[in-house]
Amino acid sequence: MSKSSRTSSSSSPDALLNDLRALLTEAETLTAGTVSEQTNDKLADLRARLKEAQESLSEYYDIAKERVTEGARRTDAAIRSHPYESIVIALGVGVLIGALIRRR
Repeated sequence: MSKSSRTSSSSSPDALLNDLRALLTEAETLTAGTVSEQTNDKLADLRARLKEAQESLSEYYDIAKERVTEGARRTDAAIRSHPYESIVIALGVGVLIGALIRRR
């Protein structure tokens, strides 16, 4: 299955979650009956949909991993280029969090 057809069927994480919920509901329905009642076509369709969902999840994971890695690289570069400003900002955030915790 091509990347474009996968993205069009599950274009957002919410749509993917809805697809997974429907898939799990259908799987529970199929497993509730006896094996003799289940048809091979339904099981094959369920397996194909599960494989597609796994591919979509893998794609979302790869995209998220790239974004996190790129953000970490940019943060590291900013800290290295402005070390003193970074220390002051970290100190300020620490003092703010400490003050908020102390209030409670």
